[in-house]
Amino acid sequence: MFQFKRFAVRQDRTPMKVGTDGVLVGAWASVEAADRRMLDIGTGTGLIALMLAQRTEGAASEVRITGIDVEDVAQARENAAASPWGRRLDFVQEPVQVYRPGERFDLIVSNPPFFVDSLTCPDPGRTTARHAVSLPFEELRDAAVRLLAPGGRFAVVLPTAEGERFATLCRGRLALRRLTRVRTTPRRAAKRVLMEFVPAGACDGLPTCDELIIGTGGHECYTEEYRALTRDFYLKF
Repeated sequence: MFQFKRFAVRQDRTPMKVGTDGVLVGAWASVEAADRRMLDIGTGTGLIALMLAQRTEGAASEVRITGIDVEDVAQARENAAASPWGRRLDFVQEPVQVYRPGERFDLIVSNPPFFVDSLTCPDPGRTTARHAVSLPFEELRDAAVRLLAPGGRFAVVLPTAEGERFATLCRGRLALRRLTRVRTTPRRAAKRVLMEFVPAGACDGLPTCDELIIGTGGHECYTEEYRALTRDFYLKF
């Protein structure tokens, strides 16, 4: 079990565990006062959905967050039920490619499978979670286009090379509004990229770009920027 400040995540029955990528995008995605419907694609343990529920706690009780996954969502439901926000969280086991909720979403967030050309893992669950087999980038893009409300945002975290590929695939259908390159330490190249898209035509000009460095280089030494981003969640901050 992974303990956060306001909730706990049990993860013994899900292939992918709590990791930095999920925490990053869950904390980084922009949440606006008018948001009422949010979607977590590839929810796994429900981590990102729980983070969004915490972040909207004081906004309005009618804010609802849905998590969707091709894997079993029973553990995500258990984690939500044990949290303070269970009544605002729903989880659906269904491929997002065929998901038809009847409403569009103000915010969509995803920590998607991202390995495209690498060898798959012998564990089928980890292959589904880590490799873009069940959710190719083109289909993730198309799901975001179909499910986003006109003024909605789609936030995603990917390795740097895969992020560049995904951004290229989105051209003409989704517009990149924000981009943050993530380094583990000042001396290392960016390993991850956080990207926020809006419907094509909803964003004029170049995206806002910046950089986030997680650690200073010393053992368990984190930058103030990373602490500020995640301190509402991590116990150690």
